[in-house]
Amino acid sequence: MNNDTQAESQQFSALDCQDILRSHGKSFHFSGKFLNAVQFQDCARLYAFCRYLDDLVDACPSTVEAAITMDAISREITTGQSDRPIVQDFFRLAQVYQLDHDIVLELIRGLRSDLDPVAIQNWDQLLRYCYRVAGTVGLLMAKILGAEHTHACFHAIDLGIAMQLTNISRDIAEDALSGRRYVPSCLLPNLSPAEIAAPDPITRKKLAMAVSEMLTKADCYYRSGETGLAYLPTRAHLAILISSRIYHAIGTELRRRNCATWQGRVFVSSQRKVLISLRTLVTFLRQRAMAQRRPTHQANLHQALTGLPQTHSARNAE
Repeated sequence: MNNDTQAESQQFSALDCQDILRSHGKSFHFSGKFLNAVQFQDCARLYAFCRYLDDLVDACPSTVEAAITMDAISREITTGQSDRPIVQDFFRLAQVYQLDHDIVLELIRGLRSDLDPVAIQNWDQLLRYCYRVAGTVGLLMAKILGAEHTHACFHAIDLGIAMQLTNISRDIAEDALSGRRYVPSCLLPNLSPAEIAAPDPITRKKLAMAVSEMLTKADCYYRSGETGLAYLPTRAHLAILISSRIYHAIGTELRRRNCATWQGRVFVSSQRKVLISLRTLVTFLRQRAMAQRRPTHQANLHQALTGLPQTHSARNAE
């Protein structure tokens, strides 16, 4: 083991996965308390692994170095062998829950694409990006939470996409400062990241309209994602529903501000999270008490995802 790997081992062994989740995934850390202890811990382990990959891209001072590291991890995932403790922990998690390594490779492809100039051109490109960086996490999480039906995967992808669209809508200015433009050019033609980061009055109107359209698109995926929670065991269903509603509240707050992303980052307060949780619990108890049919997934939601693993389009191609 080289010095870098030894240092990484010492660093990772000192980290508590739930602390990582508490610091960087506040909404899920809050809702995750409704899971049983084992599921919560294993979801935290998965989150720590995904966060590690994300930080390799966003926190590394050198894009070249980050690309080399991400490529090395891709090879490690493919071979099933790694000296990195956090990757080794993922292998143990994957063995327990039969997690598909191809899904992780797609996640890495999505994160690695952020090392290149980002200028999304159309909806299809954006949805494929959202699948890679968030839909894949939904797929992995679904297995840990006990989803077994094939169609559960489709809805897990959709909830991941919905949350990523919310992230992008909220963080437009921050991403633009990093030279990244995730808003499709079909919504914001001829606008550079610099113009998005510091919009003039005319640009603000265009930006607000684009954010509104993205939130509307996210709503479609939230509806599908939440419908598919019926495939989960009761506690997992409730936990993820609360997480979804809390995340959706970010978009609600953005709309309340007339989609003025330049006015500062939107967040959901702890007090509001509690209120959302109580309302969700009441709704959940009413709906769960009723006989429910297993939902049917709308294939058109995955029209842009052709060729990607475990999507509705991939299922139809089999």
